[in-house]
Amino acid sequence: MNVSDNYRDAWESYWRETSDSRGEAIWDADPSLSAAPHSELLLPHADAERTIVDLGCGNGTQTHYLATRFAHAVGVDLSHAAVEHARRAAHTDTVEFQQLDLTDTDAVRALHERLGDSNVYMRAVIHQSEPVARPVVAAAVARLIGTEGRAFVVELTSASRDVLRRAASEPAGPPPKLQRVFHHGLKPADADDDEIPRLLAEAGLTVLADGETTLPQTEYLADGTRIDLPARWFVLAGA
Repeated sequence: MNVSDNYRDAWESYWRETSDSRGEAIWDADPSLSAAPHSELLLPHADAERTIVDLGCGNGTQTHYLATRFAHAVGVDLSHAAVEHARRAAHTDTVEFQQLDLTDTDAVRALHERLGDSNVYMRAVIHQSEPVARPVVAAAVARLIGTEGRAFVVELTSASRDVLRRAASEPAGPPPKLQRVFHHGLKPADADDDEIPRLLAEAGLTVLADGETTLPQTEYLADGTRIDLPARWFVLAGA
């Protein structure tokens, strides 16, 4: 299968209208708040000599950090515009980027054939994917890690909806970066809490560790409070 044209176009238009400036995307948090602590959770279970694949890499901010903790990092994203952002910021041969639709099983299989069993980093992808695509995205994680790789997956929980509703209902309206998300028709925190672990299990993934966290955003409420979205993380192995 492939994602719908509307979904693809929404992400393409979002990234096409985003500059190369760090933090312009609401989820483009500094790695010290994201990939760095996430790596500390993954590395006790993973072989750092294996490539790590950043699924839904966007402009590559987290991918570049992951390349400092693993032998090689590959960032993939549905959006061509996002990949171009990431490539413009790449200045080392330990990181590369390519356009990839995670629901394109042939393309995912080809990536696995090229890289072998890899580690995977996936931050907040399933929750905003189209419902029919979510099982296929989970299966892509399983395909890429094979039997030897490990995955770190973190997804927003339903409590994030309350935070987003509060932000959207501010007297002056949603903060600008959140307004851009709504303007392009993107749908954060759209999955139910029990859906993510169920999809991971159905994909044949085994949970080695999990816990609760927040995903800090680059936007703030009118009172100066940073928007931190509740999330749940998983360290996963294949069958």
